[in-house]
Amino acid sequence: MTENKPIKFAVVGCGHIGKRHAEMIWQNPEAELIAFCDTRPASDLGIDPKMKDVVLFSSLEELLKANLEIDAINIATPNGLHAEHAVACLNAGYHVVVEKPLSLRKTDAEKVIFTALHKNRHVFAVMQNRYSPPSVWIKDMVASGKLGRINMVQINCYWNRDERYYKPGNWHGNKALDGGTLFTQFSHFIDVMYWLFGDIEDIKGRMVDFNHSDSTDFEDSGILSFNFTDGGMGVLNFSTSCWDKNFESSITILAENGTIKIGGQYMNEVEYCHVKDYEMPILKASNPPNDYGPYKGSAANHVYLIENVIDVLKGRAPITTNALEGLKVVDIIERMYQAVSE
Repeated sequence: MTENKPIKFAVVGCGHIGKRHAEMIWQNPEAELIAFCDTRPASDLGIDPKMKDVVLFSSLEELLKANLEIDAINIATPNGLHAEHAVACLNAGYHVVVEKPLSLRKTDAEKVIFTALHKNRHVFAVMQNRYSPPSVWIKDMVASGKLGRINMVQINCYWNRDERYYKPGNWHGNKALDGGTLFTQFSHFIDVMYWLFGDIEDIKGRMVDFNHSDSTDFEDSGILSFNFTDGGMGVLNFSTSCWDKNFESSITILAENGTIKIGGQYMNEVEYCHVKDYEMPILKASNPPNDYGPYKGSAANHVYLIENVIDVLKGRAPITTNALEGLKVVDIIERMYQAVSE
């Protein structure tokens, strides 16, 4: 890949997140948006008028048969289709960027990774919360050993997802396509937990459905406790039953040498830091959340993901969010659900 040649992208799935991918590609001077793909007609997609000349395909099969000059295909389709679409694109010879989650089953994530290795292609897993300034800072705090032994970690994810989000006929809330609350809403935070503290074991918990029995096929709230394989204990509390708007996404760390809480609606603020022989620096401001009108999502960090794809394909940097880590997040979530169902 020559340094001055743009990286050419296609985006499969033109929902909120797919259009976010497209916008970040469009804004990057080293990228070129070649194609869209969605099963819905163009009139229903709300694609930005400035992208009106980008070719739109009505199926992934049609896009792949076109043999366009494309380097990477961004997959932002319903969760249950991610692995199938990723494997098809890899088999066609393209690098892939896969929105979270990489799949809904560990075995399907393994197929994606096997295919990528066989075809010598890259898989970029979307784990955007790693890019926020508080996440970068706490990663260094943990990895450097400043905190010492990790004793307890509490993660709270309290969001609103009501009828404005779970609309009739939408894939959100459908078990086969959505997968569940942990996959669609909170996999970013489970990824941050794994990134910071490693794998977990001895999972216990319960899940309930308070407000979504008419709109989803699965739970909306849960409490899970577990141990980290590297030492320490953790708990994850989550819910999409907050009235009207998101409340918080937070992580509290009680360690040998100090206590830290990162909070805010999207784990975007350091709310407490008291660490032995340490003075908290001033961090860069976090990006605002993805704005979907009546509801909000995690911090809008896709710009960093697209930059990393370009850097990797131009040979300038390693992948910041690789597929093996995406697989581990799927594995952890799958085991959380299994622990509750046993």
